Amino acid sequence: MKLQFVALALVALAACTSSPPPAPPQSVKPGINKDFLDPALDPQKFVERFETESREIFTERAAIASMVGLQPGQSMADIGAGTGLFTLPFAEAVGPKGRVYAVDIAPAFVERIEQLAAERGVRNVEGVVCAEDDARLPKDSIDVAFVCDTYHHFEYPAQTLASIHRALRKGGELVVVEFHRIEGVSREWCMSHVRAGQEVFVSEILAAGFEQLAQDQLPGLKENYVVRFRKR
Repeated sequence: MKLQFVALALVALAACTSSPPPAPPQSVKPGINKDFLDPALDPQKFVERFETESREIFTERAAIASMVGLQPGQSMADIGAGTGLFTLPFAEAVGPKGRVYAVDIAPAFVERIEQLAAERGVRNVEGVVCAEDDARLPKDSIDVAFVCDTYHHFEYPAQTLASIHRALRKGGELVVVEFHRIEGVSREWCMSHVRAGQEVFVSEILAAGFEQLAQDQLPGLKENYVVRFRKR
């Protein structure tokens, strides 16, 4: 009887002292990826929207790709690859012994990039459909992660950054190109669409286990900035 009492007391004590389960992470910008999660997404419409001379990322694409500084044989991830604007130039830069992961939340974008690579005989591109909180890349699989005008689409930045950190090899780099969000300077679209400015985004990345390197300067970029980080 005494043993039963002691056992019940221990169970009750454990119930009182156990911590409640952690609350699920909250989206920092609910609905921002709604269009990309639409099963009826038409990639061609986004080609017309993204790959246009009025978009400085498109006009400066060669300078941006060169700035990343990829070397033959490296593995890298184009995260938020979209229509594949940078994916194939990256594949050429790393060469046949390298690898490029084309990562996007929209299956239609990933399928388009894989189709383009196949049509052009590019064999070192691998498509990855990511989750809202996970890049879904193998651990220690990449030397460089590239995020262009996509960081503000990270609904769960801490979780997504943790997955990128895991995927990067020791000393691997994260290159982020993102819109300026400056009151009285940035376009109204940027102010309403992009949730925060450079200081906030940089602080989130540093908190995820990265160190900031010297900031790259590209004269052709006016609406965007470039920041480079290394995995700690």
